[in-house]
Amino acid sequence: MKKTDNNADILINRTMIKVRFSEVDSMNIVWHGVYLKYFEDGRESFGLEYPGLGYGDIMKSGYMTPIVDISLQYKSPLKYNDRAIIETRFINTETAKICFEYEIRRELDNKIVALGNSTQVFTDHDGILQLWSPEFYLKWKEKWNVK
Repeated sequence: MKKTDNNADILINRTMIKVRFSEVDSMNIVWHGVYLKYFEDGRESFGLEYPGLGYGDIMKSGYMTPIVDISLQYKSPLKYNDRAIIETRFINTETAKICFEYEIRRELDNKIVALGNSTQVFTDHDGILQLWSPEFYLKWKEKWNVK
C-alpha cells in the first residue's frame, strides 16, 4: 500500500501471521528471537508487493543485502494462536542502504506488541561492500517514486 504523508510517498506493506506452537516458549508466549523472523516475513512480503526489491530480485541483479543493524523493542507478548499484523515501512536514504521500520500489532485488540528497524547494505556475490547504490536499486526507487 502506497500512501502519502506530509507530501512524501511512503511505501508500506502489511502482512498477517498466526503464532504457531513452535514459536512459543514454556510460558506460552512467543520466544523473543521469533520477532526477528517476523521482521523477515515483513521484508519478504514487502518485496512481493513492490517487485524489484525481493530477495530473488536482488540476487538476480548481482547483489546481496546482509543486515548490518537491527533493533527490536518488545511492548506486549504474543501468545499461541494469536494473529498479528506486521507493518513494514521503507525508509528512504541517500546512502547505499535499505532501511525498514516495523510495527507488529495483535489483531484482536490492535495493541502494539513490537517495534523495530533494520539496515541492510549491498555487497556483490563475493561479499565486497558497495559504496554506491546499484543501478537496479536507483531504478526501483524511481519506479515507486521514492524521493
